[in-house]
Amino acid sequence: MTLAGLVLLASVCPGGASYAQPPVWQPSPGHTQIPIWPGAAPGAPSVPGPETHRRGNVTNVTRPTMTVYAPTGKNTGAAIVVIPGGGFQVLAIDLEGAEICDWLTSRGVTCILLKYRVPSAPYVWRCDCRPHNLSTPTPSLQDAQRTLSLVRYQAAQWRIDPHRIGVIGFSAGGFLVAEVSTRFRDRLYAPVDVADRESSRPDFAIALYPGHLALAKNSVALNPGIESHITPWTPPTFLLQNEDDHVDQVEDSLSYYMGLKKAGVPVELHAYAQGGHAFGLREKKLPVSSWPKLVETWLGTIGMLPE
Repeated sequence: MTLAGLVLLASVCPGGASYAQPPVWQPSPGHTQIPIWPGAAPGAPSVPGPETHRRGNVTNVTRPTMTVYAPTGKNTGAAIVVIPGGGFQVLAIDLEGAEICDWLTSRGVTCILLKYRVPSAPYVWRCDCRPHNLSTPTPSLQDAQRTLSLVRYQAAQWRIDPHRIGVIGFSAGGFLVAEVSTRFRDRLYAPVDVADRESSRPDFAIALYPGHLALAKNSVALNPGIESHITPWTPPTFLLQNEDDHVDQVEDSLSYYMGLKKAGVPVELHAYAQGGHAFGLREKKLPVSSWPKLVETWLGTIGMLPE
């Protein structure tokens, strides 16, 4: 099926008949979810769903989509794929998805919100296990790789500069940012159409309170599955985490920072004493709440946004 056909399918049948009950997440009016695979996703179950959307979270996603949000002001030509977190069990699709797109589009950036497959093997909800927590979340990473290739393929139509396409992710989504930044030469699925001829390498990467990067708790040794794939071609990266984050520790960002620095990759790290986990853009009256301005400034210094 062509990409145009995918868009038509999304608008005519946004969730599929099997998704009628219970309700599924839908973007705000004027935006359409676009299936990222022309058929079933690689390894997808024969009977999908039921996908559910409750309290701003989505789970049981077996039909991944991307939703394009055009800039609301002057188009800078930059684009960012937004990857929500949720422990590979759910997606915080409002807090770390739609709200992030509202911010980015107001700054002239095209936003592509990725609703990727969860739960994602081999992760098990509520299990803080090793080495299980260091494994590659294959279905979710396949979706992220595919989305970056699709965005680059559609760049001209969406008025995007194909050399200014980045990613931003939160928590588990931050781990996916590291995975997609280091595994772009290792596509985890067989190409399905011409879009897969395009690179899945992000031009820049932003990871907020990422998890699964440190080898162990209270250790700055890096997850070997990430470390072994870092090269000088890993994209410039922005990292941010709080010392009092008791879900994903500051060592996750520190370990990745050190791995990138060792490889000569431009990397910027911001660590704060307070702020906890999963705060998104919601005001906490703490210094960490200024992180969007820090990101905008950083994007200007690497040539992705006008300074």
